[in-house]
Amino acid sequence: MPTFASATVGARLWLLIEHSGPWPSHIDDGTLPEKISELVRRALDRGIRPQLIRRPGRRTRPQDQGIRVLLGYAIGDKPWLARGVVAGPDDLDLDALVAGVVPESCILEDEPVFLVCTHAKRNACCARIGLPLARGLADFLPDRVWETSHVGGDRYAANLVCLPHGIFYGSMSQAAALAAANAYRSGEVILDRFRGRAGIPEPLQAVEHFARAHTGECRLGGVAVESARSDGDVTEAIVRVGDVRFQVVVEPSVFQTPCGTACAETITTYRLVSLDRLTPVRYATPALT
Repeated sequence: MPTFASATVGARLWLLIEHSGPWPSHIDDGTLPEKISELVRRALDRGIRPQLIRRPGRRTRPQDQGIRVLLGYAIGDKPWLARGVVAGPDDLDLDALVAGVVPESCILEDEPVFLVCTHAKRNACCARIGLPLARGLADFLPDRVWETSHVGGDRYAANLVCLPHGIFYGSMSQAAALAAANAYRSGEVILDRFRGRAGIPEPLQAVEHFARAHTGECRLGGVAVESARSDGDVTEAIVRVGDVRFQVVVEPSVFQTPCGTACAETITTYRLVSLDRLTPVRYATPALT
């Protein structure tokens, strides 16, 4: 089953809230503790993606230490993560995050974090596959791995998200997750099981995937979509890979799942229509007379 071009489009800003208690099916249903519910509401009002997180294998934490949060700014080529402990919603300036500024109650992180979806009440597979993966990955990367609530794409369980860039992977095994995490820490992506970067329209995720597959470019900042336009279902983009530009054209394609209605009868993905290297434009300088 293809995984590319399936990262969550609406996740450009992240609010991760540590909560070791029960997770409801939908974290915005108002059943969480009052302060956490209010943080979730304020995040959603500002277009911020809220997630519940907890350490793999741990289910209790003293509640008198405040609410531990991580904020992710996953936009552009200089994303960042910040952490803080707040007494309540009024102590966290989410408008600063929207503006791309670290809130005064937080400090910048200098290491990435890795989220593994283990949200059983959304999909049992996420817990069945995600829980052991999160615990295994945490053995290699202690204090950098979190279980998290629903990230989107349950059919791709186990899902791994690498922050601050918002890099999504799906259908992960223990070995694949460790390889992806180590690659990310080195500033690279691995195309195997790569879902895309969150916050980018799905057709452009597909464009990036095909450009990377064609060139072998793995660096996080090695591929840039410079311009794009859509005509119906067809998307045409100009993509820069290093010093070379390509014209990439993609269109939707329906994939039939092997398990039928157990997951979904069909999945919409993208197929490559064309990929052409562009010849650099050379401007002639008129002779001086």
